[in-house]
Amino acid sequence: MRERRLRRFCAVLIFIIVGFTLPVRAEDDRGWTFSGRFQGSSNSSGLITKLDPTLGYSFNRHFQMSAGLPVYFVNESSTLTTSTTTTSPGFVKGMGNAYLGFQLAADNPAVNYASNLVFTAPTGDKDKGFSTGRMTVDWNNSFSHNFSSVTPFANVGVANTISDTSFFVRPFSSLGLVGHFEGGATAGSRLVRVGASAYGVQASGEQRIISKVKQRDLRVTQTASPSPSSKRVFETSSEILAPADAANDHGFSTWFAIHHGSNVDFQVGYSRSVSYDLNTVFFGVAFRTGK
Repeated sequence: MRERRLRRFCAVLIFIIVGFTLPVRAEDDRGWTFSGRFQGSSNSSGLITKLDPTLGYSFNRHFQMSAGLPVYFVNESSTLTTSTTTTSPGFVKGMGNAYLGFQLAADNPAVNYASNLVFTAPTGDKDKGFSTGRMTVDWNNSFSHNFSSVTPFANVGVANTISDTSFFVRPFSSLGLVGHFEGGATAGSRLVRVGASAYGVQASGEQRIISKVKQRDLRVTQTASPSPSSKRVFETSSEILAPADAANDHGFSTWFAIHHGSNVDFQVGYSRSVSYDLNTVFFGVAFRTGK
């Protein structure tokens, strides 16, 4: 019922956005863009990298659409263990979920606002942890303001999955209602910037968690009890139905970024998940061409 209401709300929001933005800008604001990002996260669960090519179309400077199909590469950690044996590390690769996104931006002197609504289709391999086998929706809203060289920002969103971020390619896919939050700031020049933020994920109700880093000798869906030892269930079970606490997460990140104009970006940083007790080193390289 919750997912149905979320989908209906997102559908209405799309029609409102399109209706308000399509007629209002000149032709020279329209055009195609092609972008790509290669990023990775390394921690005790393993090394997960993600190649994410995206094709977009700008209707005007306020509204654009985009579509993409990510590809994952996973090196499992040699330290993961089961109750009886140590799991040998392995390499897994495959496509993730195809997605369609709608982006709305509205800048003004008081606050810069951006809304990003993303739908995914279950094209990824569920047996490898790259999909839940269900459609997902993630709606994120971003607020920022420029104070000379410092830009504080805040993000707040709701979804039926825990999505990857620029600082954390997650070691699992999930299905279940969550709210996600982030607040922080960046500082520097147009070429070089540093940033730091704190984040939180608050789940509601039962969560299905499908691991990217746990090998699948036998696919058995388990049920977890809400105990502290079950927080990193993605390291011990390939697929599990867990209470909300298993998906709850909070932590912080810090990073260093280099920008070459508006077309190429490089980012490297550190992220700490307090809830999962994970220390992650991450990187990202991105490019953009077109409008």
